[in-house]
Amino acid sequence: MTHLADNIILLLAALMLVGVLSTKLSTRFGMPALVLFIAAGMLLSRFVFFNNASLTQVAGIFALIVILFEGGMQTSMKDIRPIIAPALSLATIGVLLTTAIVGIFARLVLDVPWAESLLFGAIVGSTDAAAVFSVLGGKNIDKRLTSTLEAESGSNDPMAVFLTVSLIEWIQHPNTAVWSLVLSFIWEMGIGLFMGIAVGKLAVYLINRINLDSTGLYPVMAIGFAVLTYGLAVTVHSSGLLAVYVMGLTLGNSELMYHRTIMNFNHGFAWMMQIAMFTLLGLLVFPDELAEIAWEGLLLSVILMLVARPVGVFLSLLFSRFSLREKTLISWAGLRGAVPIVLATYPLLAGLPHGQLFFNVVFFVVLTSAVIQGTTISPLASRLKLVGKDDAQPSLMELVALGKTDSEFNHIAIDKHMPIAGMQIAQMGLPDDILFTAIIRNKNIVTPHGSTVIEPGDTVYVLSPKSKRDEMRSIFRSGKGKAAESNIPMV
Repeated sequence: MTHLADNIILLLAALMLVGVLSTKLSTRFGMPALVLFIAAGMLLSRFVFFNNASLTQVAGIFALIVILFEGGMQTSMKDIRPIIAPALSLATIGVLLTTAIVGIFARLVLDVPWAESLLFGAIVGSTDAAAVFSVLGGKNIDKRLTSTLEAESGSNDPMAVFLTVSLIEWIQHPNTAVWSLVLSFIWEMGIGLFMGIAVGKLAVYLINRINLDSTGLYPVMAIGFAVLTYGLAVTVHSSGLLAVYVMGLTLGNSELMYHRTIMNFNHGFAWMMQIAMFTLLGLLVFPDELAEIAWEGLLLSVILMLVARPVGVFLSLLFSRFSLREKTLISWAGLRGAVPIVLATYPLLAGLPHGQLFFNVVFFVVLTSAVIQGTTISPLASRLKLVGKDDAQPSLMELVALGKTDSEFNHIAIDKHMPIAGMQIAQMGLPDDILFTAIIRNKNIVTPHGSTVIEPGDTVYVLSPKSKRDEMRSIFRSGKGKAAESNIPMV
């Protein structure tokens, strides 16, 4: 048993490292990282048998909570307020039209009853923000377009979930009245919206007033509130995903202590959950089964990309101020991702006759959408002349944090045995490109000057070129600005 546990831990470590390194490949080729995570899962399925759809669904929902919470926190209300109407139109009318059109063709291609073909359309009805922005992140696309896509993807997931659950209910209980489904929709969205705002405001109040022993606990507390939001929302039969997204919006647009710490934690945690979720989803599919439905999946994927999504976008944005070129890009940027695959587990768990067929075809549709659309969005944006020159200058902290500069920040704890303890900064002969940016002393920030004395117990923050890391360390070892070996631990 211990040997098995060790192997599982080793496998998880390999998956995380491969997942992180694969993001470099996805950036280079303009392909969403989810494709590589799924491929890793499919490769593992050759060696590890895994068919637990229930566990995968739970893991997928938890991952979606983290991803939507992070997306909400990153969304600026100032940016989405002007485009809230077209975004909501895309998230409702657009999803309904996509569901109907894909459902009609699924009836013909998959030869399933009408209710089940519409269920298939609902499953693939929502877009994936993480996939879109992973390929558009380096492009200076008009803010109105990116904000619209972001708001749409955050709000159309609940619509797809509602349609999927309602259609499964209708298939299992054909006598369900349509008016009850309409009332259920109003309740789910309305209460979900209210729950997200209410818990969000409560979270802001408590985070700003509770004095925790470690700053690292605040991000954990924020994630806890996100999960609580989902749990409370679904308990009263409302939209948990909408509640989580709105809760994230509330936190991200409020005056919040440790906002940057929470954001950085969420970003890394969301990536980890994506890796875990897509790998598990990849394990549920066997390549041989995908080959059997290749032509059906490819045909439905083409219909979704070239017919259903464009029709849904152009009709739902009929009265908007978007130009033809902008609507074209919005149509093509409708990548499918996490939500459709997670929703595809619902028919499996409900025991529907075509549950496994739907899962395999949805999986194929998501893969082809990510590969074909993901690699062509950026070139299309450039061809449509929707990419401008990026005049915005990122801050130094952003550049360093994103690894887009040759410099780095280090912070070093000073003890009484270090030669620089008791020295003035001016006495050290620092090179021009090695700067002391701040000193933490007795929980207070001290601005460094030439006459500032470094004292034992201080934590010194240093900005230096990566190429001069050894020289910077030698200063702390010898107290002089000359290169030398050092064993000072850097954190």
